[in-house]
Amino acid sequence: MSRLALFATAAAVAATIAAGAASFASQQPEPAPVLRIATEGAFAPWNATTADGKLVGFEVDLANDLCRRMRVRCAIVAQDWTGILPGLQQGRYDAVMAGVTATAERAAVIDFSAAYAADPAVFAVRPGSELVDALPDAQRADLSTPAGQRIVSSAARALDGKVIAVQVSTNHAAMLETLFPRVRLRFYETVDAAALDLAAGRVDAMLTARTSVEALRAVGGNLIPAGPAFSGGVLGGGVAVAVRKGDQLSARFTQAIASAAEDGTTARLSGRWFGTDLSAK
Repeated sequence: MSRLALFATAAAVAATIAAGAASFASQQPEPAPVLRIATEGAFAPWNATTADGKLVGFEVDLANDLCRRMRVRCAIVAQDWTGILPGLQQGRYDAVMAGVTATAERAAVIDFSAAYAADPAVFAVRPGSELVDALPDAQRADLSTPAGQRIVSSAARALDGKVIAVQVSTNHAAMLETLFPRVRLRFYETVDAAALDLAAGRVDAMLTARTSVEALRAVGGNLIPAGPAFSGGVLGGGVAVAVRKGDQLSARFTQAIASAAEDGTTARLSGRWFGTDLSAK
C-alpha cells in the first residue's frame, strides 16, 4: 500500500471514529442544570446545620424534592439570615428557602412562589413568668381582622415596657415595631441566641415562629409559649420561595409546590420535621 493510500485509509478511519463519537454524544441526555438555593442553616427544624456542617431540615428536604420535580440539580448553600435576601438580589444564588414569609414589603423588591407552608408567630417566656397569665388567652389572632387587632391591643398592654427578643430583619421584628410600639426591642442574629438570653433572664419574652419554640423546647430550652398564635397582616401570607424580581423561576416553583402538595409530599415532610402538617392550604 502506498504512503498516500495509507494516509487516506487512516483519515477515513479517524473520520468514522469521530462521527461515531459525535453520534454517541448526541444520544446522551444533557446534564441537568444546577439551581443554587440558599438557606440559613440556623432555624431548626426549618433548616439547620449538623455538627459536621451538613444542611438538614424541612426546607432542605423539600428543596431537593422540588428540584427533582423541576428536573434540575439542587446546590443548597448556607447564608447568614441578614445577608440572605441581598445575596439573592446580587445573583449569588437563584432562590431562597429559609422560612421567608411573603410580605408586601418584600414583594416590592423580590418575587415569591406560592406558599409551601404556614407557621404562626408566638411569644415565648420562661416558665413561671407573670406574662403567662397577663397575655391574652385566645388561641389565635389574625392581624388582618378587627378581632385580631383587639387581641393585639390587649397583648400590647401586657407587654408595655417589657424587653422583647426578636431575630433581626424578620417579619416578627416588623410586627413588634408596627403593633407593639411601647416594648423595648432587642435584636439578635439568630433565634438560638435570643433564646439563650431569654433563658438567662436578660429579656422578658421572645417572638418567633411557633415551630421554633417547640424545637427549642424539644432540646431542653427553658421556655414555653404564651398568648395567642399570630398570623396574617404584617406577618404575610405564608412561607414561600424567594427569587429575583421578574425571574420566571417563581412560576416553576409554584407548579412544583402544587405537585408536592397534591401528592402529599409536603405534608409528609412537615410531619417528619414538625410533628404536624404545616403545608399551606
